[in-house]
Amino acid sequence: MFEQLSHLTLQHYWWAIISLLAALLVFLLFVQGGQSLIYEIAKNRNERTMIMNALGRKWEFTFTTLVTFGGAFFASFPLFYSTSFGGAYWAWMALLFCFIIQAVSYEYRSKPKNFLGQKTFDAFLFANGLLGPILIGVVVGTFFNGAEFSVSNLNASTWQNQARGLEAVLNINNVALGLAVFFLARILALLYFMNSIEHKILFDRSKKLLVYNTIPFLIFFLVFVIRLVLKDGYAYNPETMVVSMEPFKYFMNLVQMPVVLILFLAGVLAVLWGIISSVLKDQTRGIWWAGGGTILVVFSLMLIAGYNNTCYYPSNYNLQSSLNIVNSSSSKFTLQTMSYVSLAVPFVLAYIWYAWRAINTKKITEGEMTGKTEGHIY
Repeated sequence: MFEQLSHLTLQHYWWAIISLLAALLVFLLFVQGGQSLIYEIAKNRNERTMIMNALGRKWEFTFTTLVTFGGAFFASFPLFYSTSFGGAYWAWMALLFCFIIQAVSYEYRSKPKNFLGQKTFDAFLFANGLLGPILIGVVVGTFFNGAEFSVSNLNASTWQNQARGLEAVLNINNVALGLAVFFLARILALLYFMNSIEHKILFDRSKKLLVYNTIPFLIFFLVFVIRLVLKDGYAYNPETMVVSMEPFKYFMNLVQMPVVLILFLAGVLAVLWGIISSVLKDQTRGIWWAGGGTILVVFSLMLIAGYNNTCYYPSNYNLQSSLNIVNSSSSKFTLQTMSYVSLAVPFVLAYIWYAWRAINTKKITEGEMTGKTEGHIY
């Protein structure tokens, strides 16, 4: 089946898969968003335990999706791996360290004879919730705003900045996206708490904090989107592979790919409806509206970063070193072989959905956390 597809079609196919994985990852960052709210929403030990267990039931989904996203990206577009991870390693190492301390914290937070103490692991989880979404947003921001590297004719890359990726935080567009992802993760976490925890006080606090986090999210999201559609983009000629700057490139990508534009606008409206319905109508299903909208928005942004002859990893140092889905992909044989594996993705998503529903058959209650009912406690 996949043997009949051209190399270019396979490259577009795998960019779509990576875009979908990225979209799912951003949705699942509600776990990190919830961790950043530990000291705001929970006022005592029992409430903090309820919050931690609501998140503890889902943190592995986020971690697994992050690993899958990274593996799929690096396998299908290996030149990105060698260029970015080999050059901007301080940014990637900071991101990976954030997720390592998360895994350790959930595993040992409530273990008996924990010599570090529960508060230490709560602080680790807070750090992961604070830095994780921001770092992911900043790194993804370089897909639109570029980085300082060069690639030789032999595909040997050289990083031109001694900050090794950390210089990305000096770009206002990257920071705006990072902060937008951070506040979106907190919004999704609050909607998740309203859906999964049976506790009137926490429900009311979540609704109140929802308003406070929506305002900065909208500000940073609008800053990023407005600057994105107005900026020059990195385009390449599909015949000569020469890279040039094109005015309003990302705006034109939306116009020239109307399906992507519709998905983007539908996603924005779904996120807003999830928030508004939860605040005004005390709805508990806002997480599904906002979560689905998040997936559509991120998926659309990733598509305009790599489709329509656009360089998804531009070089600000040497324009012709910019990476696109054509010059950075694996061989046709490798993409074909990987494509057969990708046929299992729908079954994996179905299993995740089944596991999610099975875990959430009962809402978390204070009685469960205090040992009055049976259940695993994180």
